[in-house]
Amino acid sequence: MYSATTRSIKVTVKPVYLEDQSSPAENHYVWAYQVRIENLGAETVQLRNRYWHITDAHGRVQEVRGAGVVGEQPVLRPSQAFEYTSSTQLPDSSGIMVGRYQMETPAGDRFDVDVPAFSLDCPHHAVRLN
Repeated sequence: MYSATTRSIKVTVKPVYLEDQSSPAENHYVWAYQVRIENLGAETVQLRNRYWHITDAHGRVQEVRGAGVVGEQPVLRPSQAFEYTSSTQLPDSSGIMVGRYQMETPAGDRFDVDVPAFSLDCPHHAVRLN
């Protein structure tokens, strides 16, 4: 599990390799990632936008931007949490993802919340560090 807290918003991510959806012989690897966003602060916030920076083992980068997450722009009151699961695919057996969520307060104040960098690793391949 990977966690980061920005301005009282805690984001926890757990990646899971999806062997049944992957095809290593075709250079197709799939991971699900479970995300929990917790409002530990005193003000209500709404998740407006997301940004992902995904890098595979060969340094190829994908960037993903969009409104909300999994088709939602959840509102988190103090002490509330929102959980969702999504997925990503790579042509390599490992990679790394990092990102941020743009949040907005009822007063219209927008700020970015860090999503911690998390590793995408196929359990059947040795990890090589450069």
